[in-house]
Amino acid sequence: MRNQLGPHLARLWRYALVLSRQPQLAEDLVQATCVRALERAGQFTPGSRLDHWLFSILRSVWLNELRAQRVRRGQGQVEAEQVLVVDGEQIAQWHVYASEVLRQVSALPSAQRETLFLAYIEGLGYREVAQLLGVPVGTVMSRLAAARVKLAQGSSAPGDLS
Repeated sequence: MRNQLGPHLARLWRYALVLSRQPQLAEDLVQATCVRALERAGQFTPGSRLDHWLFSILRSVWLNELRAQRVRRGQGQVEAEQVLVVDGEQIAQWHVYASEVLRQVSALPSAQRETLFLAYIEGLGYREVAQLLGVPVGTVMSRLAAARVKLAQGSSAPGDLS
């Protein structure tokens, strides 16, 4: 199992960055994901997709961390969807167009941003995204449609992001 993790590390880090918005925290999430995957290697179903299993583990680690932070702050148990919806922008140091795309994607609610990442950046199918997030396929389609509308509304140049 250890040798099979290497090819997925960059993708896991990107997903962790989408969730956490912090490079250092993304690294910690990937490390925790790898540790959990190695500990539970016997639970992996041979013949299934390792990347999907790792994404599920990473998301679980992230949600557990969010819940733990809330408890540490004295806010008790909360619904994951409440915690995942975050407003704000990630400061980008890239090319002007790339930073605009990142700004618009970053401004999306977390559930839309996460769904957009899995479907369009990672190339997962709607059913795969739905299974990974634990939501119906219709919810995935709805989140993607809403994200596309928001991105198209914020587009500054004709044809951008639509």
